[in-house]
Amino acid sequence: MGSKEVFALFEFDHTISSGYSGEQPSIHRRPSRQAEHEQEHAPLPRADGGRDAWLFLLGSFFIEALIWGFPYSFGLFQEYYTTHAPFSNEPSGIAVIGTLALGIMYLGAPFTFALLQRFPHHRRRFAFAGLVITSTALIGSSFATRVWHLILTQGVLYAVGGSILYFPTIIFLDEWFIRRKGLAYGVMWAGTGVSGVCIPFIMNWGLSRYSFSTMLRVWSIVLILLAGPLLLFVKPRTPVSPTSCRRPISLAFIKTSTFWALQTGNILQGLGFFMPNIYLPSYARAIGLSSIAGTVTITLFNTMSVFGQVIQGALSDKLHVTTVILMSTIGATLSVFLLWGLSASLPLLCIFSIMYGLSAGGFSSTWTGATQEIRKRDDNAELGMVFGLLAAGRGIGSVVSGPLSEALLSDQPWRGEATLGYGTGYGPLIVFTGITAMCGGFSWVGRRAGWV
Repeated sequence: MGSKEVFALFEFDHTISSGYSGEQPSIHRRPSRQAEHEQEHAPLPRADGGRDAWLFLLGSFFIEALIWGFPYSFGLFQEYYTTHAPFSNEPSGIAVIGTLALGIMYLGAPFTFALLQRFPHHRRRFAFAGLVITSTALIGSSFATRVWHLILTQGVLYAVGGSILYFPTIIFLDEWFIRRKGLAYGVMWAGTGVSGVCIPFIMNWGLSRYSFSTMLRVWSIVLILLAGPLLLFVKPRTPVSPTSCRRPISLAFIKTSTFWALQTGNILQGLGFFMPNIYLPSYARAIGLSSIAGTVTITLFNTMSVFGQVIQGALSDKLHVTTVILMSTIGATLSVFLLWGLSASLPLLCIFSIMYGLSAGGFSSTWTGATQEIRKRDDNAELGMVFGLLAAGRGIGSVVSGPLSEALLSDQPWRGEATLGYGTGYGPLIVFTGITAMCGGFSWVGRRAGWV
């Protein structure tokens, strides 16, 4: 600090101590500039470890579980709505609720990230606002008397609130973890797998004893009590640059072959990814197993997806992303064709659920490595926009898989004409899932062709 600055600060302190109340603009501005300078250059919290980083990751894990676990468990509400008044007389529109919620969250990700990038100073406020909107949506849906009420509240409003509550954590995590980025994202995304194991049992128990209104209100309270305090730890690590909100959003990276090679495989894998999770219970009944067998297969899939997310995320920190994608692709493809297609008993179906969860269930953890490869080609690529477009690619599969699977199963083709699983009427669905799983490795081919 120069002698003039020292003298000015001394003179400022002297005027305060002597009780002088006159205006001294040049003197009063100096301490504020000094304080601002110290704030800008204050030491940052430790990345890749330390109390703040691990608390952030813990909070992100549970927010992931709370926000995504609910729409992924919508099948239980769908079954309840179709068999209970006052919604059972409108069964055709009920399936739209869950599809719409996931579709908006996935396909709306680029727009949400654009909003967060345009107003970086308000990202934490958006998260708290999202919690309020999501809780309001659940409470509102508990008073629904028509299916369109549920579509607007449990479908649209929940998805909007969940998006602006959840997606800031993606941006913040990029600041908290650098060397362990893939592992951290894998741990956070494993929250969906954990909730996929726990929430269905909780909702099934609750809906069998209480009304849907009670369960929706209880879940709203749970969301506030758990997510509210956790948001105190979900915060940025680095201060927002004054120029960041004025920086235009760059989409130049979508012109690179790297982006399209990775996105193509991501979209193709997503087209078939959701089908086993949707149809395993009905497939179990088709081969003569009890209803509890279907629940067991889904539980195994969701449980192993937790490990798949963490393992593939950690591998993305050490290996090229296309290598990790290839490993996931091989495991998923073989498990579909050799285990699901040939299964006619519970043990083999359980082995399929385990292998498919480990391989296909962890595919989204490769997005971290994909983002790093894309940013190598374009330094101006924002993490949020890259993640948003990858999520939108997965969202295409979420939306399309419903009507597409119905078309594949409409006439029960190959039933009685093929053997084992292929002859149950689910044969085309199994083959389609296996082919899309294989196409998920397109980026590995793209790397060999020099596109990645």
